[in-house]
Amino acid sequence: MKPFFSFIIPSCDVEQYIRECLDSVLSQSFGDWECVVGVETSKDKTEEIVREYAMRDSRIRFSVSPRSGSCSATRNSGTELARGEYIIFLDGDDTIAEGSLERLHRKISQTPGADLYPCVILAHNEMTGEREIRDNYPPDVTTELTGPEATVLLERTKLNPSPMLQFTVFRREFLLEHDLRCIYGLRHQDSEFSPRALFLAKRVVPLHEPYYLYRIRANSVQTKAKGKGYFHRDFAIGLRSLFAFHAKVSKEPGFDRRVSESWARAWCSTLFIKWFSKDFVRAIPRRERFETLKIIFADGFGDFDTLLAAATARRKIAAWWVKFFMRHPNSGWLSELFFTKGYFPLLKLKTGK
Repeated sequence: MKPFFSFIIPSCDVEQYIRECLDSVLSQSFGDWECVVGVETSKDKTEEIVREYAMRDSRIRFSVSPRSGSCSATRNSGTELARGEYIIFLDGDDTIAEGSLERLHRKISQTPGADLYPCVILAHNEMTGEREIRDNYPPDVTTELTGPEATVLLERTKLNPSPMLQFTVFRREFLLEHDLRCIYGLRHQDSEFSPRALFLAKRVVPLHEPYYLYRIRANSVQTKAKGKGYFHRDFAIGLRSLFAFHAKVSKEPGFDRRVSESWARAWCSTLFIKWFSKDFVRAIPRRERFETLKIIFADGFGDFDTLLAAATARRKIAAWWVKFFMRHPNSGWLSELFFTKGYFPLLKLKTGK
């Protein structure tokens, strides 16, 4: 008999945290779950600790694989190995709130079979002591949504809602049906994976349930990032994939044009900011930004142009300067001048931000 929940837990160099993570699952009052722990070659005793827990409780299974530098491989293999009806992506340095599984089970059982159940994350910054409640959905949204409806709603309420996979409980068969996988080696895999998963969902049921305790720590992959260029290649790979995804799904019958408009606002903003805002222009050499842009436009501008068809005139003008930068790298300073002295200052004046 398959369990109700499957936890997929990437673990690498988390000796200091993995016991707390697994204990938070073991102590749940609702016990119909399994843990699929993916241990990547670690420099500490992470594997030894996971083996210890697997020997104590048969609901905990684990695999060992070479170090990949991201959670993508473990999340992909874990989805395939899992046997539960619903999947929770839990990182090895985070925990699940006490009693939250029982509450999740009760709420999901009231509206069973949805593809996605967005929840609430409780974030704790260990470096500053700050705590934050993160819920992508307005509190008055309690009804069921389609994926396209949820996509438009999130973009309207937050230009770039947090894409973390941990927000959501996924129906496993939905992930398998659409072959939803994270790009191998991508450290910012959430930003590329989450928009695709949300759009493809037929049923999205926001639960507004605070269940995930997210630790922001000094020595994580995110906080160890050195300089603005650290994740630049990841952003480029993600945008290239998303542009291609839009080009494909926008051709399907019944496609909601509002989705194109939402994605154009969000993804063009990411492109403009991370390649041409003042901070990134100062921090990342022009040649380096040119090389990462080549990743996005490796197959030309076709997919980008498909998205731009739904963009505002202002974004289309800005996109022209992105293309100018690519076509005339020796004159790239002109594109930088357009963005840093014109586009962004005028945008700030308009929005007051």
